[in-house]
Amino acid sequence: MSMTVLQAMHDSALFGAEFDAPTWTAWEAFLAALLGEEMTDEQKTLCHLHTGRTDLPLEAFRRAALICGRRAGKSRVLALLGTCLATLKDYRPYLSAGEVATVGIIAADRKQARTIFRYVRGLIALVPEMEAEVTRETDEIIEMAGRRVVIEIGTASFRATRGYTYAAVLCDEIAFWRDDSSANPDEEILRALRPGLATIPGSMLLLASSPYARRGVLWKTFKRYYGQDGATTLVWKAATREMNPEFDEQEEREAYEEDPAAAAAEYGAEFRNDIASFVTSEIVEACVELGRHELGYSPHFNYRAFVDPSGGTSDGMTLAIAHDENRDGGTISVLDCVREIVPPFSPEAVTVEFSKVIASYHLSSVTGDRYGGEWPREQFRKNGIAYELAPKARSDIYRDLLPKLNSHKVELLDNTKMLKQLVQLERRTARSGRDSIDHAPGGHDDLINAAAGALVGADAKDWTTIYERLAD
Repeated sequence: MSMTVLQAMHDSALFGAEFDAPTWTAWEAFLAALLGEEMTDEQKTLCHLHTGRTDLPLEAFRRAALICGRRAGKSRVLALLGTCLATLKDYRPYLSAGEVATVGIIAADRKQARTIFRYVRGLIALVPEMEAEVTRETDEIIEMAGRRVVIEIGTASFRATRGYTYAAVLCDEIAFWRDDSSANPDEEILRALRPGLATIPGSMLLLASSPYARRGVLWKTFKRYYGQDGATTLVWKAATREMNPEFDEQEEREAYEEDPAAAAAEYGAEFRNDIASFVTSEIVEACVELGRHELGYSPHFNYRAFVDPSGGTSDGMTLAIAHDENRDGGTISVLDCVREIVPPFSPEAVTVEFSKVIASYHLSSVTGDRYGGEWPREQFRKNGIAYELAPKARSDIYRDLLPKLNSHKVELLDNTKMLKQLVQLERRTARSGRDSIDHAPGGHDDLINAAAGALVGADAKDWTTIYERLAD
């Protein structure tokens, strides 16, 4: 670059109006470390503190992870870096005819990615010379045809990120990326991105997030590179108020009082030790019958059905049917059928459809939870199916499923979405010491909830008897 990011950050003709304040001191240290620039004594101290390293960077990094508390300022710094990489460097010598250099912005969803995109748009608008170079603009793309650069919001999908030539990729809140089509979306997306970063010298991959559970790309990057002298990936870890001293101290104090574990992650930049994966992908894969998508009715087995109802506007409505088989190795629970209707849909119409499926397995009842009060019971009753209330909460159902999975006493259908939901379940430990199992924030478990209920539940009549006994 003819001008460094730090120089642009303080140049009154560029971005000085946005960043020329003492509250950005810690971020200046980060940028100096990231770009391998000369540091002041204060910046050296901050670098040692937040990287855990005893050495100082000698050259710019192409890979970095920003593990910082919420409202620390990381989105604005990513926007600054993205803007500078798009406007202060000429990539044309590295591009083939018709090729453009892309600064990609990727988040858990496109709506969240627009936060950084808007910051970028605001920074460009500050500089008339940069604004004049914009030849096309939409809600998700800024194109500078003369520079052959595009700043673009990308989809958090390993399929959609392929084929680009990247000058930089800004990954926001990567610890919270979720995708029902993939058990490890962050890893698969980055694997797809890396070839696109390889052809432009000085291209950057920047991961930024407040931390979450001890898994995924962010956790693995922290474990591998944090505190490692000579590491080729920079890991910068800092609490919210260490990077943004103006953040409301009272707000942070109250958060710690309400939920210390959550606040330590949200504001203290500490990975949570009260959240763990429920089951590994290896264990799940060992229970899958590859190529088996559904099994029809057989008069040799007694079946049971479990439904996860929905109102038809947000979550899907799902049904699963399973049976047990006695084999030489003991009893095996076999998943025969899973069905999902995604919203929007008519709950009454779906109930009719599911009732036909249930009846096709010679069943006259289905088990489900208390969702919707009397409504699901009434609708299934209209179609000749009794709706029985499950005596167990979904967390307890998952807990009962685990030993079956671990001992390979389950045969699962080859249903990608259901299997991903199973792998993405989380075990959480409350301050009381009690564990609960549920989907991650922003995730879903509609399919696996129905499947687990069918796999571990007793016969529907037995469930009713148990429930009535508990009620007494």
